[in-house]
Amino acid sequence: MRIKIIKYPAKTEWEALQRRPALDMTALFGVVQTVFDEVQADGDAAVKRYGEKFDGVSISALEATPEEIREAGSLLPDDLKQAIRTAHDHIAAFHAAQRFAGVTVAIMPGVTCWQKAVPIEKTGLYIPGGTAPLFSTVLMLAVPARIAGCGEITLCTPPGKDGKIHPAILFSAQLAGVDKIFKVGGIQAIAAMTYGTESISKVYKIFGPGNQYVMAAKQLAGMKDVAIDMPAGPSEVAIIADGSARPAFIASDFLSQAEHGVDSQSLLLTTSEKLADAVAEEIERQLSRLSRRELIIKSLTNSRIIILGDVEEMIAFSNRYAPEHLIIQTADTAYVKDRILNAGSVFLGAYTPESAGDYASGTNHTLPTNGYARAYSGVNLDSFVKKITFQEITKEGLTALGATVEVMAAHEQLDAHKNAIAVRLKKENFE
Repeated sequence: MRIKIIKYPAKTEWEALQRRPALDMTALFGVVQTVFDEVQADGDAAVKRYGEKFDGVSISALEATPEEIREAGSLLPDDLKQAIRTAHDHIAAFHAAQRFAGVTVAIMPGVTCWQKAVPIEKTGLYIPGGTAPLFSTVLMLAVPARIAGCGEITLCTPPGKDGKIHPAILFSAQLAGVDKIFKVGGIQAIAAMTYGTESISKVYKIFGPGNQYVMAAKQLAGMKDVAIDMPAGPSEVAIIADGSARPAFIASDFLSQAEHGVDSQSLLLTTSEKLADAVAEEIERQLSRLSRRELIIKSLTNSRIIILGDVEEMIAFSNRYAPEHLIIQTADTAYVKDRILNAGSVFLGAYTPESAGDYASGTNHTLPTNGYARAYSGVNLDSFVKKITFQEITKEGLTALGATVEVMAAHEQLDAHKNAIAVRLKKENFE
């Protein structure tokens, strides 16, 4: 297929060019709510029923057995196990460096404030099955959860038709320190972690990608008393490139993003008509050799090459689009990167493909999509902790600070707040 090339669009056309594939999950909430209600009422029995209905698998025991986990390594080739270990170590090194170093601040004599990072006690990780076993996502979520010190890490993933979890997922989960692994997918997995069942513990925060039903389920969970990592949708990449970029490299990044799913999106922003034509031709050439080309062809209908007037327009377009992944291949990457305001993760230079970040460079691949990079960060160590503030005030400190608090409380007409100062400073005697 020939990729669409749009030449020098007016800024009034940018909004239309930045639209993602439509993803309206409101129509799914009826189905999701029904599953949630049944899981809340019937626990494991409902989880098993929906596993059979949606996944076509009948499971007697939801939890993966120690024997299944132990044998996983023997079912994998040595080169894959070593690759998983290497990726694990890189992800661990990058996230361990993000540990919070609290600072105690002496606000004034007698008034001291500080923060403490406390791990979330119970985290739930959702790992999709679907078209491929995403064992890399196990590492991206479980490694920082373990480094943060989360007390109980629960993982849910749909089993195959044989009722077993893919051995690469089991191997990665064991290596990363997951506590419990369950053969549960889809809406019922999110519901089970939201409410808890006889087998699956209720968690305090749910992480992980999934199809539109899983995303709708996470949104519903977020309306209960469970936090979620971030809103998410189909995966996407934007590439900023000038005439110095290599067409084969650009095309490979374009296609690697497109193979995530039929609703993925790839955009190339360039100032070079010559590069645009060369990339379009290279996409066709490389596509013919790819095993998932039928899926990629569908995805490419959402994708396009956009020729803009100068580098400032490319930067402005990208910042407005706020891509999940942003690749910069220009003669002066430093100039461009310093002006990026909105992106989930940025990849600089010809030899930094997005797939490196997806697997093993060390950064996290769980990132905000659908423009949410304007306000959300990708998953990092802070995602697995909450920060508690502390303060301690001496009598002398309250004497100095009290008048400020009393005046503000009085003007907000909150007399009890003012009184909490006054009674301590003996301005009012309630003893």
